Amino acid sequence: MKGFSKVFLRLSLALMLSLALFGLTACDNPATDDYATYRDDNETRIITDALDREVEIPTHVNSIITLGPGAPRLAAYLDVIDMLVGAEEYNTEDIVVLRDYNPVHIETFRTLPIVGQGGGSGNNNGFPEEIIVAAPDVIIAAFDAEAADELQSQTNIPVVSVRHQTGLASESFRTALGVFADVVGAQERYQQLISYIDTAKADLNNRTTYIDDSDKLSVYAGAITWNGRRGFGGTYANFGPLVAINAQNVADDSNLDGFFEANFESILVWDPDIIFLDPGNMDLVNSEYASNPDYFNSLRAVQDGRVYAMPAFNFSGTNITYALINAYYAGTVLFPEEFDDIDIEDKAREILTTFLGTDTLDVINDGGLYWGLLVIGQ
Repeated sequence: MKGFSKVFLRLSLALMLSLALFGLTACDNPATDDYATYRDDNETRIITDALDREVEIPTHVNSIITLGPGAPRLAAYLDVIDMLVGAEEYNTEDIVVLRDYNPVHIETFRTLPIVGQGGGSGNNNGFPEEIIVAAPDVIIAAFDAEAADELQSQTNIPVVSVRHQTGLASESFRTALGVFADVVGAQERYQQLISYIDTAKADLNNRTTYIDDSDKLSVYAGAITWNGRRGFGGTYANFGPLVAINAQNVADDSNLDGFFEANFESILVWDPDIIFLDPGNMDLVNSEYASNPDYFNSLRAVQDGRVYAMPAFNFSGTNITYALINAYYAGTVLFPEEFDDIDIEDKAREILTTFLGTDTLDVINDGGLYWGLLVIGQ
């Protein structure tokens, strides 16, 4: 019945739009195929988006819609949620702490018309009819080029892509955030965030850069969420939070880059001093443990009680907040002397407040994301 109601609503909106457009034509208004002519300010400028597409947008943008993985998060980081005139459906349902911005803005999202499905992998999952009714000045979408062009042709509203790669503030993230800031006039806020990120990454690096690899504890990060939940073998070479502190990540010995599934024999050979696991995937790890407890109990980190929580930071794009907290927390575990001045709770609250404008640590802890010891099998 719920699905029928959504279909009925969209058909109703489409009918209303058709009637509205008919009325405009009957009144000798300008042709509707040039949607930009209905804006108060019809001066335009050309912007180059994150995919090097040149898009003509109004000189002054007052209203936007964000679509696709990461785009609403960028709006939250830039503190321009109040410019939204539509929301994606998945941001209006239950609170999802895996998207750092969602608990802060869910009530605002719930007041807005639904203009897209949410998430996705760069495909066009917006609702064209609803978007046209909402009438944003610009659509800012984390879509690939083909999807962005398609939605622009469907709505005759400029679509600016802010598609970017995951990771701890990668270059593509910086580009996407800068493009978004340029569209909405939030360049000052952009500079504040980039300055904070650069300062934090320099701080993380400088604390450990002088330490020889032979003097470092070895570490394995497992159960990493990547395109879905993963068990113990889900790991990542050149893992952002560990790279930031120059950690000795055993997965880097794989000669691979990015996410991969490590076989259990390799992990046993690596036998890391420290293990980090995503607490959100511990049910999968505990199921694996139940099937083969001897394997897990043979690992030195398990024997020594040196298994720690490291929450997922990639979920519909990258939560830069969680990634930075992970890096500082890993630093306190792997390099306790170099990070002895860091209270991870205080640092987490600082990072969350900087990016989201409010401290959400208690909310995300209640939602199952935390930093601390783990016991496999419990």
